[in-house]
Amino acid sequence: MKKLFNFSAYAILLACVLVFTACSIEDPVDLPLEYNPTLTANSAASQLMQRTVSNDGSYDNIIDGSSCFDIRFPYTVMVNGLEITIDSKDDLEIIEELFDAIDSDNDILDILFPITITKADYTDLVINSSADLQVLAEQCIEGGGDDDIECIDVVYPVTLFTYNPNLEQTGSVTVNSDEEMKRFFAGLTETDLISFDFPLVFEMFDGTALTVNNNSELANAIEGAKETCDEDDDNDHNDDDFNKEELDSYLVMCPWLIDEIKIDNLDITEQYRGYVLNFKEDGSVIARDISGNMLAGEWSTSISDYKVKLVLKFEALVDFSLEWFVYDLDEGRIKFYVDDHSKIIMKKVCGFEECSEAFITDTLQNCVWAVSNGESASFLDMLRIDFSYMNIHVKNPNEIVVDEGNWDIYGTTITFNALSMEMANYIGEWEIIECSAVRFKMKRGEEYLVLEKDCE
Repeated sequence: MKKLFNFSAYAILLACVLVFTACSIEDPVDLPLEYNPTLTANSAASQLMQRTVSNDGSYDNIIDGSSCFDIRFPYTVMVNGLEITIDSKDDLEIIEELFDAIDSDNDILDILFPITITKADYTDLVINSSADLQVLAEQCIEGGGDDDIECIDVVYPVTLFTYNPNLEQTGSVTVNSDEEMKRFFAGLTETDLISFDFPLVFEMFDGTALTVNNNSELANAIEGAKETCDEDDDNDHNDDDFNKEELDSYLVMCPWLIDEIKIDNLDITEQYRGYVLNFKEDGSVIARDISGNMLAGEWSTSISDYKVKLVLKFEALVDFSLEWFVYDLDEGRIKFYVDDHSKIIMKKVCGFEECSEAFITDTLQNCVWAVSNGESASFLDMLRIDFSYMNIHVKNPNEIVVDEGNWDIYGTTITFNALSMEMANYIGEWEIIECSAVRFKMKRGEEYLVLEKDCE
């Protein structure tokens, strides 16, 4: 009975407004959204719509570091000394690739001023220096807390009607873009009333369509969509390049070599040189050190704050036992971070075998090996080494012996002895940091040697 009474009361009030009878109208009648077809520019539903159609400046955060504006094309930047002209969103991928090509965090990007930025309300502003740009960027709320709503989009065209305070229609307009919608609202006065030509269609972040038939449904749709996706309002340009399932599949594909590790700004890479993590589908992970010692642990992945997170648990490896967020995943490499002070870079080693002394000894003696320094071309590229019977026979392409010696091994350390000709400078201890049935990589100080199987 109470619901019937409320509905009847609202219906009577609405009828009073629409037929202009004894009800006097000095201000718009404040009816619930489901009964009131008109809105003011300052109403909750109108404000939600304006936030939805605001200009999203987060797509170029890799350049300007702010989600509250974007830079108008074209413009030019210097990235690690290379000049790049940005003509479209696709060109931003070039910047990301240049950043990702270098493991160091010391990427240098300079914008060539002046530039023109477009703010959230689609107004343009000329910026003449990095200092001026930084001032504006610092005013922006990042991390998804800014005004624009990005998880839901309006499907155009949309027709709107305007009314005066007496609910007399004063005009109509059809808008075809977010910018036109934003400018329409900007042109309204405090006394203007508007209504939408329902139904309206929205597209959700996952591509699904949502139809609304009145102001109440419009407000509920936008309000409900605000927290359903990652608005990517940060400077992590890699966090949308993969999902949890892709990471899970990638981790179990091959063992992973610890290439770099930093904890609380302390580089401890040497401490874990040669460590390999082998992830299993059952949630177990085996860490194997350079001497072949194995430590068992557990791993799991989840989504936290729209980011993919890897949790590692080892009783004996406290440096690894943290919650790691993934910030880069590409072919053959994964980067993790905890905060700005801790990170791990791992490289895929699909041919990895247990680096035991017995494995190294047997494998080296079973074939001839091509040798290189692992980087630039050198005379080593032309040589082949026979390690059989713990001897060293170095031959050139004409099968002429150009050096001889012998070798011994302790753990994963190989010592070259008695070389006196072409490879005399390579006498001494070499630590094997990567090993497989077809390839070895060894290190002495800052020098590297790579041996690749060449039985033919």
